[in-house]
Amino acid sequence: MRNLSLPLFVLISLASCKTEAPKEETMKEAPTEVSEAPNESTLGYVLNEKKQRFLEKADRAKISDYDAGLQAVVETGILESALNVGDKAAEFTLKNQTGEDVSLSELLEDGPVILTWYRGGWCPYCNITLAFLQEKLPEFELAGAQLVALTPELPDSSMSTSEKHELEFDVLSDVGNKVARDYGVVFKLTDAVAAHYQKGFNLHAFNGDESNELPLAASYVIDTDGVIRYAFLDVDYRNRAEPSDIVEVLNNLN
Repeated sequence: MRNLSLPLFVLISLASCKTEAPKEETMKEAPTEVSEAPNESTLGYVLNEKKQRFLEKADRAKISDYDAGLQAVVETGILESALNVGDKAAEFTLKNQTGEDVSLSELLEDGPVILTWYRGGWCPYCNITLAFLQEKLPEFELAGAQLVALTPELPDSSMSTSEKHELEFDVLSDVGNKVARDYGVVFKLTDAVAAHYQKGFNLHAFNGDESNELPLAASYVIDTDGVIRYAFLDVDYRNRAEPSDIVEVLNNLN
């Protein structure tokens, strides 16, 4: 029986996977052995369930294109060049979902900041992750931190995502991936993957450009001195920072 403490949106999302496959996915082999019983309440478990349900119905040619796309990102060296633990976080000012300016330096005046990127409201893995982060928000705030999500989507799209999932944290529209570029987490889709995305959900309309660039699904914890104390970087967008790990990092800052 599935853990009923999961966010309602996540339970609905998982149930929907039984009847229809998401518009875009990638493939990576799942572990063949598990040393202990998996924790069904973790974000990682739910994301892996999503992936496995897709693989049961996946178009093999598309999966091959996506696998090649992931490998191409690896070969750019992005994981080595992106900002990481110990680096100074890049300052920025962006507008949130209500049109207000939000700057990193001002946020840090009130405590540590969690920065997390999501690719867009079209990404089912991003939506599941946002739901988990919302559920964990009280624990982030108890540790004195603020959570901020960044997306390359146009403001109208980021507003829609925020309202749909009833998010109580700032969602910042980083049009053109300008801030993501400062953090070194931007990559360009391969032509094959870009074509699938454009055909499947019109990526250009969501982002307002034809760059075919996206950010990694990266997450950072930045201390009040502006230094990165935790970094989650992975080319596979189905792998995300576990919220409980972020809470642990925050508690160790105090």
